[in-house]
Amino acid sequence: MPQNRNLFFIFILISFFSCKEKKKNNILEKSNKITSTKIDSTKINQNLNKTDTIQISKEHKVNTIKCDLDGDNLDEIIQIVRNTKNGKSGLRIIFGNKKKIDHLGLGKDVLNQGFDEIDWAGIFEIAPKNEIYYNNVSDEGEIITEDEVKDEDKIKLKNDGIFIHAEESCGGGVIYLENGKYNWIQQE
Repeated sequence: MPQNRNLFFIFILISFFSCKEKKKNNILEKSNKITSTKIDSTKINQNLNKTDTIQISKEHKVNTIKCDLDGDNLDEIIQIVRNTKNGKSGLRIIFGNKKKIDHLGLGKDVLNQGFDEIDWAGIFEIAPKNEIYYNNVSDEGEIITEDEVKDEDKIKLKNDGIFIHAEESCGGGVIYLENGKYNWIQQE
């Protein structure tokens, strides 16, 4: 009987070690699959080269703000940036879901306002949601007061907006997003 017990013990040890060996082989096979994954570095370099032409502005005191432009409860990152190819500044809007990036300016007309860059913007801040805004410059270029604006022409922001304004002079506005479209509210 002791001989059978020894054989039984040896059989268990062999089974135990052979199972362990199989597990090791499975792990090696899995790790080989992971390391064999190839990355096309040319595509990565092409994307980096495209983004290298847009850089965060070093000329503005405040060049980044965070706010929820689209109402999805995720903050967008809005940056004043510069196009290194043409030297023009503008806004880069990185959406909170990281699926979309928009650019305004950078050499292209900003919302039909007659300017294609924003170097003039010394004030760059959030226009808080639920605040009421209105175009405070008439078609003739005269500054108008809130009393002179019809209620239907006043805009209560549903979400945050972007306030940009010249620091020591008149001129600027609020950029806000409504139904997927950017809009401008003129602020003297």
